[in-house]
Amino acid sequence: MSFRFAVAAFALAATVNASCAQDRACGSRDPVNSIVEMSAAIYACWQPPRGTTGMSLTLRFSLRRDGTLFGKPHATFSDLGPDDRLNRAFVASVLEALGKALPLPFTESMGGAIAGRILSPRFTATQERKS
Repeated sequence: MSFRFAVAAFALAATVNASCAQDRACGSRDPVNSIVEMSAAIYACWQPPRGTTGMSLTLRFSLRRDGTLFGKPHATFSDLGPDDRLNRAFVASVLEALGKALPLPFTESMGGAIAGRILSPRFTATQERKS
């Protein structure tokens, strides 16, 4: 799998419905060995605030071999709403998801493949989750 394809797969996986993450618990220590598993591990920790359906945020960041964040994530795209309070809550929810999910328990091969690569996942609140 090419690196560009892998990044595109990660971006797509982060925007899919929450059902993709239902099989993985937030903070699970099950080994992560693919882009799909990586996005599911992060997405499992994300709870978009009520009232943010349709909002999206693309982050740019890198991870180390050990699954920790390398540097700071940067927003590269956002589609937010007119309510500043909801916008801040939405952005905070994405950053909180990263904080809860990391460090990711990469397998040795996945850690070596992903280390230092730039990732650009898009987080989109597709629908209100029912608790």
